[in-house]
Amino acid sequence: MSLNPQVFRARTITALFFVIVMMAGLFVNYWSFVLLFFIIHAGCWYEFIKLQKRITPHRYFLLAGIVYISSPILMLCSMRPDFFISPFKDENKIPLMQHPVFIPCVIIFSIWINDTMAYLVGSFIGKTPFSKISPKKTWEGIIGGVLLSVFVVGFAGSNFFGNFLPGNIHWYVLPFLCGVFGTLGDLLESKLKRMANVKDSGSFMPGHGGFLDRFDSLLIAAPAVWVFIYLFF
Repeated sequence: MSLNPQVFRARTITALFFVIVMMAGLFVNYWSFVLLFFIIHAGCWYEFIKLQKRITPHRYFLLAGIVYISSPILMLCSMRPDFFISPFKDENKIPLMQHPVFIPCVIIFSIWINDTMAYLVGSFIGKTPFSKISPKKTWEGIIGGVLLSVFVVGFAGSNFFGNFLPGNIHWYVLPFLCGVFGTLGDLLESKLKRMANVKDSGSFMPGHGGFLDRFDSLLIAAPAVWVFIYLFF
């Protein structure tokens, strides 16, 4: 897979706008956080229903959507400690490393770094196909994305936010889980699109597809991190 400069430029511009919107939703206040994930939840459900209608006329997709979309997003939101408790704190006075969205941000940043590095590494040196489900992915890109995400997040976290998690090793475990399970999430969504015979789940982001295309990794990575946190923290 070679790097297309025009495609990369378009994806970068769209991604920067996407990051700004995501950061605003995550950090402005409690209600912006709720609104952000309400929109993500609704957008993913809308696209999931469209895909399922193309795949099968049966209506059992309601349960599948709860498992695939609603539960993971609820798990991610629950990793904000005050999500079910108090939405009225003055978050502007809370240090970043104590901010209630800290863990959700670590998950999201880990996935972003993994996806970006996997795309770049795969574009430059990728030669070995990873899966027939997603033929553009390569083993070199997948491994490079996970390793670089683990290094970047692990190094930054253990050196600058070490007191936030009980042990520096967790700073390396979280991005590893996000990289591995995020890749599985990407493959699962690719399989759904193949079954529905569509290229993208939607078109709300030029060059990036729809909501499911953007958050497919998050939907599988979030439950993995949730289990890890509630077992070991």
